[in-house]
Amino acid sequence: MTKMVNKTKAWKKLEGHYKHVKDVEMKDLFAADKERADKFSINLEHMLLDYSKNRVTERTMKFLFNLARECQVEEKIKAMFRGDRINFTEKRPVLHIALRNRDNTPIYVDGKDVMPKINEVLAKMRKFSDAVRFGEFKGHTGKKLTNIVNIGIGGSDLGPVMACEALRKYWAKDINCYFISNIDGTACAEVLNKIDPETTLFIVASKTFTTIETLTNAKTCRKWLVDALGEHAVAKHFVALSTNQKEVEKFGINPENMFEFWDFVGGRYSMWSAIGLIIAIAAGMDNFEKMLDGAFAMDRHFAEADLEHNIPVILALLGIWYNNFFNAKRYAVVPYDQYLQYLPAYLQQLDMESNGKFVNTNGEVVTYSTGPVLFGGAGTNVQHSFFQLIHQGTDMVPIDFIIPAISHNEIGEHHEILVANVLAQSEALMKGKTVAEAAEELAEAGKSKDEIKALKLYKSFSGNRPSNTMVFKKIDPYTLGMLVAMYEHKVYVQGVIWNINSFDQMGVELGKQMAKSILPELQGNAGGVHHDASTSQLIATIKRLRK
Repeated sequence: MTKMVNKTKAWKKLEGHYKHVKDVEMKDLFAADKERADKFSINLEHMLLDYSKNRVTERTMKFLFNLARECQVEEKIKAMFRGDRINFTEKRPVLHIALRNRDNTPIYVDGKDVMPKINEVLAKMRKFSDAVRFGEFKGHTGKKLTNIVNIGIGGSDLGPVMACEALRKYWAKDINCYFISNIDGTACAEVLNKIDPETTLFIVASKTFTTIETLTNAKTCRKWLVDALGEHAVAKHFVALSTNQKEVEKFGINPENMFEFWDFVGGRYSMWSAIGLIIAIAAGMDNFEKMLDGAFAMDRHFAEADLEHNIPVILALLGIWYNNFFNAKRYAVVPYDQYLQYLPAYLQQLDMESNGKFVNTNGEVVTYSTGPVLFGGAGTNVQHSFFQLIHQGTDMVPIDFIIPAISHNEIGEHHEILVANVLAQSEALMKGKTVAEAAEELAEAGKSKDEIKALKLYKSFSGNRPSNTMVFKKIDPYTLGMLVAMYEHKVYVQGVIWNINSFDQMGVELGKQMAKSILPELQGNAGGVHHDASTSQLIATIKRLRK
């Protein structure tokens, strides 16, 4: 039985070390060591991780790496790549890494190599996506399908949305992508109002083909299509990403247009599979496979680099340092690239659905904090929203900054100003501004002594607020794959250290189950179900307001 992580020797060492370094100023660490930036940076191909603006010393990192080793991180990495059933609550291996296993090294599940099946689906995706892009697979009336609508939720939506937007510059010029995920009828209505049934292809993404949000939306879209083009149009305008052939055929989808994926791939790790079909149609299968290549490069780095030079491991350990020792229960991800605007939303599911757990692998309630809250948005927009809290709020919020050196749209000075902003933000968070510096600044601005006295504290910044900065040459399919795989592995390492299962999501189910009992009451077909007084009152109020 694995002991609680906060009972390990390495954790105890870190607790003692924290007391000695918790008030150390990062700017003093930089002043004392001119090589600090180089020591606390990792280069991987066209990516640089600079983690020097963190409240750590070389000794801190040594203790953190000791924690990783005591928690058997190296062995757990090997276990995932071997195909061990590390998702123990569902008795499944975790093999999203197999989906982008570009050297085709055999990976076994129950003694059978899974790579031939994966390659078969990739080949099928290429054939179909090319047929749609080049007008060979046409709609019911013979028109080219140029409006592609992905119907899914959770991992069947967030990954494809994020990747399609990130790769928008690579879209075929006549292709438009739309996404329907929310059960709110408005989500369907707003998309259907923009498209033409004769030129629309719907992709229904549901492993079991029973997900209530996805199937409700799919049925609404089906009725819209049938009303316009007739029942026989369904087979030419719908495809399925599923494992349930019976329900797919019942819906009217040609089973030849059903794309398979597997139980060893969790929803939030599935955009590398057939779930990414819309990415392949929009950006082309060549670019989809370049994304797989980038993820594979990060996989190899994660599997082969020693802990001290392992980017996902370092990010994971820094996150634990802040979450569990500085009591920082949230962190932000801020990409300074408009094409990455949906990355924080994607990472919210990846991180919080994976590590939002309170029971460890021994079946015990943990006695330490696990998954933090993740939020974020695209810079520079967020500098005008939550950065006030980041700079001068009462709580420390670590940040990951992401910036490409080269923009896809080099217009005037736009990208230079963008880059200047991200570099300035990380420096300002680290250095801050003392009260004396604020007073001097106010004096230079011509303020009176009384104004300086009144305002100097408001204009000061505590600084010493940590950040990582990741620089990429350009956000292209390859670097996008690297970036996403990096965060996947970071989340896994944190789950290993916290000794929780990062690959189930049982917390998603309770509310859905209860909704099934409430639905008949709202529709007037049932009553007498016992609820708390608040829920009963809300049901009654909603029914009254509908009259």
